[in-house]
Amino acid sequence: METDKAQKEHVWLQQLLGQWTMEGECDGPPGEPPMKSSGTESVRGLGDLWVVCEGKGTMPGGGPCEMLMTLGYDTAKKAFVGHWAGSMMSGMFVYRGTLDEAGKVLTLDTEGPSFKGDGSTAHYQDVITIKSKDERTLHSQAKQPDGSWQRFMTATYRRVK
Repeated sequence: METDKAQKEHVWLQQLLGQWTMEGECDGPPGEPPMKSSGTESVRGLGDLWVVCEGKGTMPGGGPCEMLMTLGYDTAKKAFVGHWAGSMMSGMFVYRGTLDEAGKVLTLDTEGPSFKGDGSTAHYQDVITIKSKDERTLHSQAKQPDGSWQRFMTATYRRVK
């Protein structure tokens, strides 16, 4: 079996490697201010084709949490792929995404439990934006009934090393 060789999309993912701090906020209950969170993330390569992001921190409103994200590029699907799982929920989010033409914004589409809590699912996006070699953001947004996207969480990552 022939192994895949790293493509430009795989090289793009390599810029995420390293140790990062995270400061975030997400929507609070109606009428309440945004809830803050903080943590660290360690991103390592899995060969030249994948990155593994392991985060630890506090959940908005308090309490410890751990997160695991994998990202790669599937040359057959011509799409970024991966997953996200967190210690605070039993579901896993599976990604399929695209990079903008400028090479700065990776939009990862996924589906998961609706915030309504009624057992239905909803469409979400996690969007990674490269600000500089030492700063990036991740924001999460939910698709609304009218087709628009509403942001509910933003995190800023700063490289430690």
